[in-house]
Amino acid sequence: MQNPGTATPERSGRFPAQERFADGAQYIAGRLGKGTSGRTHAVVDPSCGEEVYTYELASPDDVDEAVAAARAAFPGWAGATPGERSDALHRFAAVLAERAEDFARAESLQCGKPLKLTREFDVPGTIDNTAFFAGAARHLAGQSAGEYSGDHTSYVRREPIGVVGSIAPWNYPLQMAAWKILPAIAAGNTVVLKPAELTPLTSLLFAQAATDAGIPDGVVNIVTGTGREAGEHLVGHPDVAMTSFTGSTAVGRRVAEIATGTVKRLHLELGGKAPFVVFDDADLEAAANGAVAGALINTGQDCTAATRAYVQRPLYEAFVERTAALMETVRLGDPFAPGTDLGPLISHVQRDRVAGFVDRARAYARVVTGGEAPRGELESGAYYLPTLIADAAQDSEVVQSEIFGPVLVVLPFDSDDEGIRLANDTPYGLAASAWSQDVYRANRATREIRAGCVWINDHIPIISEMPHGGYKASGFGKDMSAYSFEEYTQLKHVMFDNTAVVRKPWHRTIFGDC
Repeated sequence: MQNPGTATPERSGRFPAQERFADGAQYIAGRLGKGTSGRTHAVVDPSCGEEVYTYELASPDDVDEAVAAARAAFPGWAGATPGERSDALHRFAAVLAERAEDFARAESLQCGKPLKLTREFDVPGTIDNTAFFAGAARHLAGQSAGEYSGDHTSYVRREPIGVVGSIAPWNYPLQMAAWKILPAIAAGNTVVLKPAELTPLTSLLFAQAATDAGIPDGVVNIVTGTGREAGEHLVGHPDVAMTSFTGSTAVGRRVAEIATGTVKRLHLELGGKAPFVVFDDADLEAAANGAVAGALINTGQDCTAATRAYVQRPLYEAFVERTAALMETVRLGDPFAPGTDLGPLISHVQRDRVAGFVDRARAYARVVTGGEAPRGELESGAYYLPTLIADAAQDSEVVQSEIFGPVLVVLPFDSDDEGIRLANDTPYGLAASAWSQDVYRANRATREIRAGCVWINDHIPIISEMPHGGYKASGFGKDMSAYSFEEYTQLKHVMFDNTAVVRKPWHRTIFGDC
């Protein structure tokens, strides 16, 4: 029987959102202000449906103001030395560490994440990212000089692009803001970030912390508005040199369409449908535990979450049974309760979307456990029980489409060739994992599974030093690591003549005497 939930603690003292953001949800040139669209939006605690903060949405005029601030700040910030930018980012990391509890509570409140997750994962990861880019800022090297053409010396400069317009999703608002802002400003760019209108609180706190750390006004700006109005205006803005977007593949296509109008640099981190391939020599207990953790992280609202478990037939039934039993021990509850393992989905709309996938799957597959919203004290929240679906066909909706909820689908396979073929058989290619105690099997999986990250005998960990980004319909470009600088810089070839006297100008060599 599924765990119905944990007790709800008192709601006082969670996070004083109204007081902290009384001046509005737009952060432009180092100051909070109100949007000018004439429309408001509410941040809702998804664990209970309570509105915790209402703010004025940004208009295109607000986007223009933010872009102008970023453009004005660009020459000074781009002209700072790598050491100066590094020092500012080190101070930034220190400010974030001092305010870690504020960030953890704000993220839990607006997203419904368990507080223990934001304290142990989201916030420490963001601080670590900041510290990493503080160091990496000093290693933005071009290429060494060389004589590649007669008496001419060539070298390559790596330079910032300009104003970066970034759009972050609601599932990891703090971390996605950091992944977009940090490499961009470490490389000397300035940023205008549009967070999801559901979850602006930690992005605003992040920008305030940047200012308090001494990063100049206008380097980091936040505009909180709708995607259709503020987001599309930001992407199409002629003074925005690059767009970085994280979100669904469908919206990513729209972003790419708009960006082509101004021929700007584009970085897309899109949807995922991560396969979880269990070979017949895998440690069954480790694989089942890994599947539960990998599928339910952030209530399954993670584009790298384990969503399709392919299990070699000798282990299939045992894996289904053990994984279902583990799912039934997961404790749903209030995000601020110490015993909560799993919080709500981001909204009732998202919960109903997830439920629709599961309800339709009953016609062609077996719902082993879960498959409904919990009853009792959690009914007012956007909760959904951890759900395991078995025996679906490879071409079915729950196997091919991104559900974005606490749902794992399990399918059997026979040969190793079939397992890898099925793992690759969706439009997505963001992440995957393979489970085996045979090093040759594992190595083959890392070579042949088409995904930006392949874990072996684990699923979901990420580190600041290594890149994150997808293949196929999961987008292109990398977040985190030094590789992300390739997204946020451009290369310039510099070439000059070493001879003291110009003996034969190029125009005479090509055209003769004119």
